[in-house]
Amino acid sequence: MILITGATGFLGSELALQLTQQGLNVRCTRRSTSVIPAILAPFSKQINWVDADLMDVFALESAVAGAKQVYHCAARVSLRQSDKEAMIRENVTGTANLVNLCMDYDCRLVHVSSVAAIGLAKPGDLITENHHLDQAHETDGYALSKLESEMEVWRGIAEGLEAVIVNPSIIIGANAGTLGSGELFDRVRKGLKFYTSGSCGFVDVSDVAKCMIDLMNSDIIAERFIVSAENISYKQLTSEIANGFGIKPPAIYASPWMMGIAWRATRLWAALTGTKPAIDKVSAQSASMTRDYDNTKIKKAIGVEFKPVSESVKEICARLKSAADT
Repeated sequence: MILITGATGFLGSELALQLTQQGLNVRCTRRSTSVIPAILAPFSKQINWVDADLMDVFALESAVAGAKQVYHCAARVSLRQSDKEAMIRENVTGTANLVNLCMDYDCRLVHVSSVAAIGLAKPGDLITENHHLDQAHETDGYALSKLESEMEVWRGIAEGLEAVIVNPSIIIGANAGTLGSGELFDRVRKGLKFYTSGSCGFVDVSDVAKCMIDLMNSDIIAERFIVSAENISYKQLTSEIANGFGIKPPAIYASPWMMGIAWRATRLWAALTGTKPAIDKVSAQSASMTRDYDNTKIKKAIGVEFKPVSESVKEICARLKSAADT
């Protein structure tokens, strides 16, 4: 039996889709309030949905029992400083619970981390799996939660667990809609005027799921892999998105000091109105940083050929335009 945690999420649902399209039966965890993604509706006979919160060890054990392969996609994601401690506690404790159960039931684990848990390289160098996040100076709660969750997996590996860790860069795909990475597409479509000097790695969700499946079915253990297709500047990406929508691309350069003013202003406005800030300190600073990743290791390990980001951008824009027309 194959178990997927977080199968109602963007990546988890794509993973479940690919496995069921291969004719496999899967067990998927969800919270009682979660909505089953529409893309999985045609495969309802192959998916056994179980209510299991990662913090509920007894429910989680019932989900793990009988499984031999476990994909851990579930995680709480929040940029709000007020959610930092709770997010770290839930993500780390939930992963620790799952790692313990995988050892008890002799399961092989593929754990989804993030490039947020990987440190920075020297200027001009690509970031590799050998770079490590500086915990002492990191303030991003999500990054810390991912790093400490990885530590739980490494603990399990040291105790005999067969596990592999994947660190995807920014995941994009048509099924994201206007959430997560899809929010950038929505902002450009609505007339985003500014671009920043930063760059980052991007990867299509379908490729991340394929890499996870290939790693699960390999004999590779005790390794972490950056999963990223291309490094692209935010200026180039927003221009390609704008072209996909047939509109003018952002043309005003937002310097780091302008971004500093922006996140402070939106934080003040959010405090006054009780709304969610449009941009926070971490995302504002990241927008002007160069974070380019080396995907050599995953290519050598499983021979993956990544979908070009430009192709993914066209698919996403077409989907969003179609949704707007209906």
